[in-house]
Amino acid sequence: MKVLAIDPGYGRCGVAVVEKERGGKERLLYSDCIETSAKDEFPERLAAVADACDRLAREYKPDAIAMEKLYFAKNQKTAMHVAEVRGALMNVASVLGIPLFEYSPGEVKSAAAGSGNADKRAVAKMIRVLLRIQKPITHDDEYDAIAVGITHLARMRS
Repeated sequence: MKVLAIDPGYGRCGVAVVEKERGGKERLLYSDCIETSAKDEFPERLAAVADACDRLAREYKPDAIAMEKLYFAKNQKTAMHVAEVRGALMNVASVLGIPLFEYSPGEVKSAAAGSGNADKRAVAKMIRVLLRIQKPITHDDEYDAIAVGITHLARMRS
C-alpha cells in the first residue's frame, strides 16, 4: 500500500509518499514542502500546488491520496484559500481515479504521536522514531504530511 499524503496549503503545502512494506513497517519514499511566493496571485499559487501534487501522483502511482481536513482558522481569507486548494487536490485525485481519504488534525496527532492533543514537536519526534528520514526537514508542513500518511496506513491496517 502506497499513499500520497498532503497537508494542504497554498503558501506551503506538505507532501509525502509513504509505503507500507510487506513486514508491516512504514517506509518514507518522498517528502517535501511545496512553497509558493506571496508575490504571486492566488490562482498561480493554487495551480502550482495542484500541478506539483498531480506530478507526484503520476510519478509514484499511489493506491490512495490522504489529506488533512481543514480545521477552524482565525483568518477567514486563509481558510477560504486552503479550502480552494483542497478542492483542487480533490479534483486531481478524481481525474486520476485515486481514492481520496481525509483525516482530522486530532486523528493525525493520535495516529502519529499517540495523543490527539500532541503538539507539533511531539509529532515530529515520533515520526523520526517510526520512519527512517535521511534528510533535514525544515517545515512542520512536511512532518504533517508524513503524519497524514502514517495515519492512513494505520487506518487501512485496522
